[in-house]
Amino acid sequence: MTDSHEAVVPAAAQVIEAYLYGFPLVFNLDQVARYVATGVGGNPAAPFNTFSHARVLAGPEDTFVTINNDTVYSMAQLDLGVGPVALHVPDTAGRYYVLQFVDAWTDNFAYVGHRATGTGAGDFLLVPPGWQGDAPTGHTVIRFPTVVASIVGRWAVAGDDDLPAVHALQDATTLTPLDPTATPVGLARLDPGVPEELAFLEKLRVWSQQFPPAERDRPLLASLAPLGVTQAGASPFRSLGAEAVAELATALEHAAGVLREGLQSGSSPEQNGWKLTFHAFDYNLDYFEVGALDDARFKISDPKQRIVERAAAALAGLWGNHAYEAAYIMTYLDDRGAKLTGANTYTLRLLPTPPVSAFWSLTMYSVPDFFLVANPIDRYSIGDRTPGVVLDDDGGLTITISHERPTDEQAAANWLPSPAGEFRPVMRMYEPDPVILEGGYEFPPITRIS
Repeated sequence: MTDSHEAVVPAAAQVIEAYLYGFPLVFNLDQVARYVATGVGGNPAAPFNTFSHARVLAGPEDTFVTINNDTVYSMAQLDLGVGPVALHVPDTAGRYYVLQFVDAWTDNFAYVGHRATGTGAGDFLLVPPGWQGDAPTGHTVIRFPTVVASIVGRWAVAGDDDLPAVHALQDATTLTPLDPTATPVGLARLDPGVPEELAFLEKLRVWSQQFPPAERDRPLLASLAPLGVTQAGASPFRSLGAEAVAELATALEHAAGVLREGLQSGSSPEQNGWKLTFHAFDYNLDYFEVGALDDARFKISDPKQRIVERAAAALAGLWGNHAYEAAYIMTYLDDRGAKLTGANTYTLRLLPTPPVSAFWSLTMYSVPDFFLVANPIDRYSIGDRTPGVVLDDDGGLTITISHERPTDEQAAANWLPSPAGEFRPVMRMYEPDPVILEGGYEFPPITRIS
């Protein structure tokens, strides 16, 4: 993506730098505000420091980027301006679940659940930056990098009959502020006089001051001072003339295009058309609480690549896990290098299927929004837990991907419906076997058959 900077004037190039740097913060906090105010799809709105539980698996009505269809979500937006908050998790008796902790800049800084802490009951104390104190007996402290952060909870569901058991576990997962009288501060207020076209810059200005980045990123933020995004107090964007507003708005549109284009090039290795994004979420270098691995294998060392990868990960898969929790691969292309589209029919043959300790799935998403795709059989993903799939004689699994329902009986049983236009499947592997992350398992191409 950085090559695109050379084609624009220096001022516009700096807007691109600001956009790539600030996109994760702005996009993430927009979603935080959305969950608190209106909710998203099956997750109803919930105030700060309370859980919002989806009671059914996600569907097309859940307009959130690359949402999964494997688990039901329990979401919580935390505001530790109230001080420490106690988290209780119940005994899940071996059921897969994960509570992923994501700070304002989208760093995954802690995990609680099947892989990280086991499935027994547990108590944790969530504390804000700089907190000093003693945790209640039996509580494990989790220190937050930013005062506002998210818990992204996922619960494995075997089917509709399994939902009541999951609902009971969701309801037993609680958040309790130690000071019940404290009031959350929430997100800092934006200047309403800033032109809508420059809302991104205003959000970056206000929220980067409310939630300071990691120490290593502060020189980069400081270098953006000429744009006004480090200015305290009154917004510098409300008093700009029409020409300056138009110039900045055009540069922001171009920057958004640079990021979108970069998703399909990127730096992740490729195999048979698949982007192996095992390290797309490895941009956290600074914050490692319970369950988060402080391991060089899961750290992006190149500082420029790290910023670009973080922005791309936010756009295409906000709140995605590290690969040691759930590995993701995705593709836009078939075996001939052409874009995937509902105008064609494809197969994906897996022999063997991906080796995992939990489970795996292949989910269909629209392009460019990366939303789940409505279809006549209400199937949005297919995997090792999908009822009715038919294995090949040798134990492999052949998945048919098409917009129209296949006429062949086995192909119909193994059908993953696509939209009429372009699409992007994503494969998720929960608790992947090390052979996957080490490159010992080969992912076959999606083969066009008509």
